Amino acid sequence: MNTPILKPSERLKVVDSLRGFALLAIVLLHNLEHYNLYFIPDFYPEWLQSIDKFFWDMIFFLFAGKAYATFSLLFGFSFYIQFSNARKKGIDFRGRFAWRMFLLFLFSQFHALFYNGDILLLYAVVGLVLIPVCKLSDKNVLVIAVFLLLQPYEWGRLLYAAFNPDYAITNRYVPYAILSGQVTSQGTFWEVLCSNIWTGQLYSNIWQVEAGRLFQTAGLFMLGMLLGRRRYFEKSDVSCRVWHRILKSGIVMFIPLYCLRIFVPDYIENSSGKIPYTIIIQSLSNFVFMAILISAFTLLWFKKESGYKWQNFIIPYGRMSLTNYITQSIIGVAIYYGYGLCLYRSTGAVATLLIGAAIFIFQLLFSRWWLSKHKQGPFEYLWRKATWMGYKRI
Repeated sequence: MNTPILKPSERLKVVDSLRGFALLAIVLLHNLEHYNLYFIPDFYPEWLQSIDKFFWDMIFFLFAGKAYATFSLLFGFSFYIQFSNARKKGIDFRGRFAWRMFLLFLFSQFHALFYNGDILLLYAVVGLVLIPVCKLSDKNVLVIAVFLLLQPYEWGRLLYAAFNPDYAITNRYVPYAILSGQVTSQGTFWEVLCSNIWTGQLYSNIWQVEAGRLFQTAGLFMLGMLLGRRRYFEKSDVSCRVWHRILKSGIVMFIPLYCLRIFVPDYIENSSGKIPYTIIIQSLSNFVFMAILISAFTLLWFKKESGYKWQNFIIPYGRMSLTNYITQSIIGVAIYYGYGLCLYRSTGAVATLLIGAAIFIFQLLFSRWWLSKHKQGPFEYLWRKATWMGYKRI
C-alpha cells in the first residue's frame, strides 16, 4: 500500500529546506574564498594554519561544486512547478518564463556590481533551454540531460588534444581575474562597481564556461524538471525506492570517480589533455556526490513525515533564496574587500567560517521576521510581480 502523498503546501517544504542548506553552503564557501579575493594568511602560528587547512579542505570536499549543483537542480524543479501551475489555469508559461529570465538577467546585473562571482547571469541564459524541452517526453529529456552532464565539449577537446600534441588550451579568464583582484583588494567602492560592470563579469562568466558549468547547468535544470514531473519530492513507495537507489548508486559510483580525479591527472603529460579530463571527472564526481547528499537529505525528511527539526528550521532561508543570495554578497564584499573592512588579509578558514555563520544567522532571523509579515521575500516578490504583470494573479 502506497504512503499517502503530501499536500502541495507541505511537499514544497523539503525543497525549500534543501535550497536553504545549499545556500548556506554557498555562503560558507564564498567566505572561505573572501568573495574571490583568494588569500591565505601565512603569519598565523603553525597549529592554526593546520586547523585552517583542515576546515578549508573539508568544506570544499563536502560542498564545492555540490551546493551550486543543488541550487541548479532545484531551479529546474521550480520551473516545473510554475509551468504546471500555469498550465492548470490554461496559460502557456513559456513566454512568461522567457520574460522571467530577462528579469533574472536584471537581478544578475545588480548583483554583479558588488560581487564578481555571480551565477544568476548563467542561470538567466541557460534557463532558456527549458523552453524547447519542457514538452518533450521524460525519456528524451533524460537523454539530453545525461548527454550534457557528460560534458561533450570537453570530450571533444580531450580527443583533439590526444591526436594533436601541439594543441594548447589557455584559460581566457585569467587576465580578467588578475585585473578584478587588483581592484577588489585596493580599489574604492566606486572603482569596484565600475570594474564589475565589465571586467568582473568577464572573469566570472568566462570562468564558468571554461569550468564546464554551461553544459552542467543545462543538464541539472532538466533533471530538476524531471524530479518535479515524476513527483519524487512527494513521499510515496515509488519515490522512496528511487531515492534509495540513487543513494546506493551514488556511493558506488563516487569512489572510482574520486580515484580517477585524484590519481590519474599526474600521469597525463599533455597539459591540454589534462584540463578537459579534469573538468569531466570533477563535474561528474561533484554531480554524484550531490546526488548522495540530496537523496540522503530527502530520505531523512520522508522518515519523519514532515522532516526533522534541523531540516525545518532553515526553510525560511530557502524560501528567500534570491534575496539572501544577493544580500549575502553585498554584506560579504563589504567585510573582505579593500574599500570595506579589508579582512581578506587577516582571516583564515576558521575565521571566515565564523563570519559566514554570522551572516547566515542574521539572514535567517531576518527571513523568519520578514515571512511572518509577508508571503515572499522582497526580491522574490518583485520577480513574481514583474513576471506576471498584465496577467491575472496565479
